[in-house]
Amino acid sequence: MRFVPPSREVLAEVLLAAGPDAPTLCAGWDTRHLAAHLVLREHHPLAAGIVLKPLSGRMERTLHRWADRAKAPEAYAALVERFRRGPGRLSPLSLPAVDRAANLVEFFVHTEDVRRAGERWAPRVLDEDYSEELWRALVRGSGLLYRGVDVGVILRRPDGRRHVARRAATSVAIAGEPAELLLHAYGRRGHALVTFEGAPDAVALLASAELGP
Repeated sequence: MRFVPPSREVLAEVLLAAGPDAPTLCAGWDTRHLAAHLVLREHHPLAAGIVLKPLSGRMERTLHRWADRAKAPEAYAALVERFRRGPGRLSPLSLPAVDRAANLVEFFVHTEDVRRAGERWAPRVLDEDYSEELWRALVRGSGLLYRGVDVGVILRRPDGRRHVARRAATSVAIAGEPAELLLHAYGRRGHALVTFEGAPDAVALLASAELGP
């Protein structure tokens, strides 16, 4: 739990520094859309549209309406500040266990969605314990994240530790720091600092597969 509140602060500061119209790695979203998404998922019942398809259209329309209202710097800053304050007391995300489960990865990935969308960026140096938490989250979710891949997937860290995310007759090893492996698994493959080992055809299959939750 101790990494989620600082991660919220970092994400809020990155959003504020970028301004409302900066690009992100989320297709079709500028920073104001990302800020609207973060607030909506913690404060509006339509956030259920993230997992319930019948509500997804209404959720998207609400998100874009909020983003349109945040075009002005003052309105955008207010939206980011609302995110910084966290969920309301009636939100399930106000429960520490739910907050940790839902936001540890969410905040890290979206921070990098803003940071790495620009032309010049470098990976952050993360606290070792924070990196381990991200690794554990990746291991828990790797089966779902790589479910659409038609080859085996082995995640390998620089320290030699590894995890088999998906088993198959032919496999590809993806090597990198835990945070970079996490970004790859969440579909940010063009901006994740990882390398691949395997037969060219298998690597090509992985490159063409849909990744993420």
